[in-house]
Amino acid sequence: MTPEDILKHRPRVLSRKQRESYFENGYILLEKIVPPDIVERLRATTTEMVNRSRSVTKSDAVWDLENGHSAARPRLRRLSSPCDHHPAYWDYVSKSLLADIAADLLGPDVKFHHSKLNFKASEGGTEVKWHQDIQFWPHTNYSLLTIGTYIYDCGLENGALGVFPGSHLGPLHDQYNDKGQWTGCLGDGDVAKLDQSKAVYLCGPAGSLTIHHCRTIHGSKPNDSAVDRPLFLVTLASSDAHAYTPNPLKSRYERVHIRGEKARWAHHDPRPCLVPPDWSGGYTSIFALQQGEEGAEPIRAYAG
Repeated sequence: MTPEDILKHRPRVLSRKQRESYFENGYILLEKIVPPDIVERLRATTTEMVNRSRSVTKSDAVWDLENGHSAARPRLRRLSSPCDHHPAYWDYVSKSLLADIAADLLGPDVKFHHSKLNFKASEGGTEVKWHQDIQFWPHTNYSLLTIGTYIYDCGLENGALGVFPGSHLGPLHDQYNDKGQWTGCLGDGDVAKLDQSKAVYLCGPAGSLTIHHCRTIHGSKPNDSAVDRPLFLVTLASSDAHAYTPNPLKSRYERVHIRGEKARWAHHDPRPCLVPPDWSGGYTSIFALQQGEEGAEPIRAYAG
C-alpha cells in the first residue's frame, strides 16, 4: 500500500504525526511502549534460548556464533527464526500491540515475513555495516518494515541501531562487490558519500521499539560495553507485497497474517530492486556475509 492509502485507515496505536514522521524519515523510535510484563517474558525466554546454545559448538542454520563462544560463556551473533523455536516470541509478534503498530504503518492487512534475534556480545560484539534490507528479499512493492524490540536498555556503547533519515526515499544501492560477490552491505564508494553527521542512533530503555523502512540505510556499531545486547527483530509486510525470491530465513509462519486478511491483488511499485543470490539452498547471517567468512555466500546467483 502507498502511504496515502495507509493514512486513510484509522490508527490503532500511533498518532497521525508519528505515522507521517515514519513515512517522511523512514524510521521511528517508540520508547518504553512494550509493557514491563511482556519485556520480562522476552528476557526469560531469551535467557532460556542462550542456555540452549551452550551445547552448540559451531554456527549452523539456527545459531550464528561469535568468536570465543563456549558452554561457559555463550557469545552469539544470531538466533535465526526465533518464532519457530519458542512460542513466546510468536505470541509476542501475533498477539501484542506490535501487530497493531505494524498495521498503522503498513495498512490493515499485515503478514509475517521472518524474525531473528541479533545478539551483540559484550566487549566487541560484531558491527553490522551500513546496508538496506529489501535487496535481501525483494517484493513487488516496498511496504515492508522491521520492528526491533530492546529487551534491555540500549545505548550507543551497546551497539544501538543507527539509521540515515530519509534514505528510504533515495536510491537502492548495489550490495555486490566488484567481483560479483554478495556482501550484504554498501560498498566503500557509497559509504563515502554518506554524511555520517546525519546518522541517527536509536538509543532507548528496555521496552522500546525501533522501526525502520525496508529501504532505509541502517547499521550498528560493535558492542564495546560490558553487557550483551540482544535485539529481537521481526520483518512484516503489507498483504499486497509479494516476494520475488526465496526467503533467506525460513519460517513456518511465513505469509501468516497477524492482522487483517490476504490481499486479492498484488501492488507493484515501478521502482526496480536489486536481485540477491539464490537463498533457497541456505543462508548463514548478515554477519557472516558482511565479514566475508568462508561458506557464507551461496554458490550461484538467483536464476529466476
